[in-house]
Amino acid sequence: MDFTRLRLLVELERLGTMAAVSEVTGMSTSAVSKHFAVLEKEAGVPLLAPDGRRVRLTPAGRRLAEHAVDILARVEAAQAEFDGDTDPVGRVDLVMYTSAAPIVLPAVRRLRRDHPGIDIRLTEYESDQALDLLQDGGADLGVVYQYSLLPREFPGTLTVYPVGTEALLLSQPSEGADSRTLTRRRLRELAHASWIASPFRGDEEALLQRMCADAGFTPRIRHRVDTLELFEELVATGVGVGVVPRLSTSTRRGVAHAPLGELGGFRQVYLAGRTGGWAWRPIRVVASYLHQAAEDVLDEVAPLPF
Repeated sequence: MDFTRLRLLVELERLGTMAAVSEVTGMSTSAVSKHFAVLEKEAGVPLLAPDGRRVRLTPAGRRLAEHAVDILARVEAAQAEFDGDTDPVGRVDLVMYTSAAPIVLPAVRRLRRDHPGIDIRLTEYESDQALDLLQDGGADLGVVYQYSLLPREFPGTLTVYPVGTEALLLSQPSEGADSRTLTRRRLRELAHASWIASPFRGDEEALLQRMCADAGFTPRIRHRVDTLELFEELVATGVGVGVVPRLSTSTRRGVAHAPLGELGGFRQVYLAGRTGGWAWRPIRVVASYLHQAAEDVLDEVAPLPF
């Protein structure tokens, strides 16, 4: 049903006559009458009954007017949210990868303080699965990434905004370590090292294979772990080396890090969401807080277009 016709019905119940409705709306009496004729067809029941030279609402008309008051109030409240006239309210399902925590957690803390009406629900997935979840409607907003040497093709149903970049590091035992930017010669010296990789054989392993192939060898992957703490424990113990993003590292005794530089490129972080979903204000607010948190920890942070 058309909102204009519902408003006319509410006004008729309030004012009592077609002439009064015509006066307050600026429509002619004939136009108001035509709107009511269409509304009766849409409702499928008589809404008006003759009452001398005037009309009155039938019981069905009075009941529809009661519904119309509630419907129009909800529409006005929704419009106020979209226009930014009220504090944003609603649930936002946010999907993130593990090492995005230094971006996501500060943003969530600030959002809870500033916009308690936004209910954020977190789900942890790697970027491939996160993009599938966003496409299927299982999440509203995602923090995802790609490696500069392994660009991915983002689904056309999603709108993706670049946020910033993150350096990639070689994680190695600190004894005798060289923390300068990695060179091909130094990388070749690790041809017989035991490498640590993810058990999921995703983009991280593809990047490792590509980087080592460029240096002329195939890495010997001896350990597969998915926990950052265990990864660094293995490195500190001296049983392996591996590649980690900067946000995943911690200051730990026995572990040293060297930037990969051009050998490994960098990790680009994005905010992704369904194209139509960006119009909803709570999603834009959450995105802006994530962007603000990213400015504290990422490099080359780009402005959002809204």
